[in-house]
Amino acid sequence: MFKTQYKPSPLNASRLAAVQPLFVDGSYAAGSAGETYKIFNPSTGGVLTTATNANSQDVQITVAAARQSFDRGIWRNISPMDRARILWRIADLIDENAGDLAELEMLNAGKRLSDARDGEIPFAAECFRYYAGWCTKIEGNYVPLAGQPANEFMAVTKFEPIGVCALIVPWNGPLVQAAWKVAPALAAGCSCVLKPAEETPLTALILAELAGEAGVPAGCLNVITGRADVGRQLVGHPEVDKVSFTGSTATGKKIVGGAETNLKKVSLELGGKSPIVVFRDADIEAAAAGAAGAIFSGAGQVCVAGSRLYVEEPVYDEFIQVLKQLTAQLKVGCAADPNTDIGPLISRRHLERVDKYVQLGVQAGAVLESGGSSDLTQGGYFYQPTIFSAIEQSMQIVQEEIFGPVLVASRFEGMEEALVLANDSKYGLAASVWSRNISLANQFADGVRAGLVWINSHGLPDMAVPFGGFKQSGWGRENGFDALRQYLEVKSVITRTVE
Repeated sequence: MFKTQYKPSPLNASRLAAVQPLFVDGSYAAGSAGETYKIFNPSTGGVLTTATNANSQDVQITVAAARQSFDRGIWRNISPMDRARILWRIADLIDENAGDLAELEMLNAGKRLSDARDGEIPFAAECFRYYAGWCTKIEGNYVPLAGQPANEFMAVTKFEPIGVCALIVPWNGPLVQAAWKVAPALAAGCSCVLKPAEETPLTALILAELAGEAGVPAGCLNVITGRADVGRQLVGHPEVDKVSFTGSTATGKKIVGGAETNLKKVSLELGGKSPIVVFRDADIEAAAAGAAGAIFSGAGQVCVAGSRLYVEEPVYDEFIQVLKQLTAQLKVGCAADPNTDIGPLISRRHLERVDKYVQLGVQAGAVLESGGSSDLTQGGYFYQPTIFSAIEQSMQIVQEEIFGPVLVASRFEGMEEALVLANDSKYGLAASVWSRNISLANQFADGVRAGLVWINSHGLPDMAVPFGGFKQSGWGRENGFDALRQYLEVKSVITRTVE
């Protein structure tokens, strides 16, 4: 058992010793009422630091800073090339501070240190580089008029930034998911208010500081911390033009209702219950390793986690045995331990939620193949990797998003049943299919109702590939030009060219 007391870097130790502030109009600021709340280390269960719990006055001040910066045009009116240079500089600064940022993600979000250092932090930097490249390529069109003489009128379309954007991000990827929203919003020329999850505000604040150092003008990227009420006030604020939210479907529905104040634009990346479908001709070892990684990476706290497994009848028993052997080798433990395979859940409350679902599965008659219990002996919020078999599609563990290391497995016979089972969900975020027959795999990809489908892999992200869901998995897309487009409005201009 990894019992060593982890010592943060001197810089991070100093940060953690202070109350985490707000970042408003280019500088750190205390909350108006001086209210704070505790931030916990998921690996130990101990208090990590305290953060500012913003109130309605803080929301007003922060939105006003963003509104003023946008209306003055200090960011949206600079040249696209200068905007690109600044975004690229943000990426460089993220890389330069990668060690401290990764450490904070590990301490604050329970990320394995290697996952944060080698994966999420570099990916956040690359996000800013990707959208830096788009700054000079936001182009409109010449439009021939359909009902007027071509030599008398000229029509063009152009893209303009949508305005002040409230960007609300979850706790399972604090920095990288902030980058997914901040980078395209800034590339479009918008001014932003970033609201990190109440559990994980640390790296969002540093991102705003680095953005200011890179040259983003004061007021164009603000960070406000606090509980859920802060997010609700941002959604309903009449001076916010756009809300981008990543989180649960239940909260997403509330955001849609809250946005009615001024009919602000809304994009939502919501829940998932992603299927993994394994055909009889698949590479069993590779598919089993892929399935284990799809559900147990990040302790299952991943929106695209492969939480439903469907294996074709002839290879089902063999596949489950291989998967159970792989699962038995996984070590659950402290995120700082280099030997850890599965880190902690984000909070005790979330651990209790995951365990409640597992108990519901047992009560419903599903067979527990492995795991099924928590481990609080280390002090943190650890849950064993869990596999259920003998499931029924109507079970809650099959239909509802658990967001933990819990996999449900079942058999199927043939393509038709595979698609019926895979599509039997209110969600449609992602899916993966495993087969040596690429034609067969693409047939499945065509038929599954999911926004992102992997063939012979699962969970591979890329900034150029649009990411989002069908059905109740959300509206709009992250990544690629599709994400940038969500922060732009189209304006049409018709000019009479003759006197």
